[in-house]
Amino acid sequence: MNKLIVILTIATAFLLSNKRSFAQENTGTETTVRILTFNILHGATTKGDFDLDKIASVIKDANPDLVAMQEVDFKTNRAKKYDLVTELGWRTKMAPLFGIAMPYDGGGYGEGILTKMPIITSRNIPLPHAEKNEARTALQVLVELPSGDTICFVGTHLEHQANAPDRIVQAKKLNLLFTNLNYPTILVGDLNDTPESLAINILKTKWTDSFGDNPEFTFPSDQPNRKIDYILYRPANRWEVVENRVICDEIASDHCAVLTVLKLVK
Repeated sequence: MNKLIVILTIATAFLLSNKRSFAQENTGTETTVRILTFNILHGATTKGDFDLDKIASVIKDANPDLVAMQEVDFKTNRAKKYDLVTELGWRTKMAPLFGIAMPYDGGGYGEGILTKMPIITSRNIPLPHAEKNEARTALQVLVELPSGDTICFVGTHLEHQANAPDRIVQAKKLNLLFTNLNYPTILVGDLNDTPESLAINILKTKWTDSFGDNPEFTFPSDQPNRKIDYILYRPANRWEVVENRVICDEIASDHCAVLTVLKLVK
C-alpha cells in the first residue's frame, strides 16, 4: 500500500509539473501581440484606382492582431459609399471599428481599428486643432488578450502641414490622455513628423519608440526618405520588442505599413 501511495504521489507531481510548464509556455505565446499601423490613402491606391483587396492583402500578409488605419473614409462619395473599415474587416476576418474625425464628402473621415481580440470598451476622442485645419481624433480600445490580460490600443493621425503648431498641441494632449492609464498601452499612427522634431520628442518623454534609435523610413512608399509612421508603447518595463518591420507596397498606399511584434512582460 505504501509503495502505491509513493508511486501515485510521484505521478501526480510529474503531471502537475508538466501542466505548469505548458501553462507557462502557453502564456508566453499568448502575450505576444502583432501591431500594424497603416495609412490607407482613403481606399485609393497610388495608381488612382480603388482596390480594397490590395490594401487587405498587405494587412493579411503581415498577420497582425491589432491594426490602426489612418485616412479612413466612411461612406464618402470618393470611396464609392463604402464603409472602408468594415469592408477591410470582412476581407481580413478581423473586427472593425471606425472613429470619425470630421464629416466629409457625404460621409465621414477619420480613424479605423481592426482587431482579432474582443473589445472591452472604446472611445473616440477629438484632438485640439486650429479652426482652419482638419479635425483630428484618437481612437482608443481596451482589448482582452487570449492570456486574459487587458491592454490599451490607440490609433491616431496628427496634423500634416509643415511647421504646424497643431502637432505640438496634439502630442501634449495624447500624453495627457493616455499616460496615466492602469493598462499597458500602445500608441500608433501617422504622426506626420520626423524623429528629431519637437512633437515627436514631446511624445518620447512618455513613450518608447519600438524602433529605438534605428528608425526606418516609412514615406513615401515608392522611395521612402523619412519616418513619419510610428508604434510607441508604455510603460517601457511592460513591453519587449520581438520584431520590427517596414512593409512598403508602392501601389497599395503612399505610406508604408509598419509592423511591430511586442511581448507583454508579466
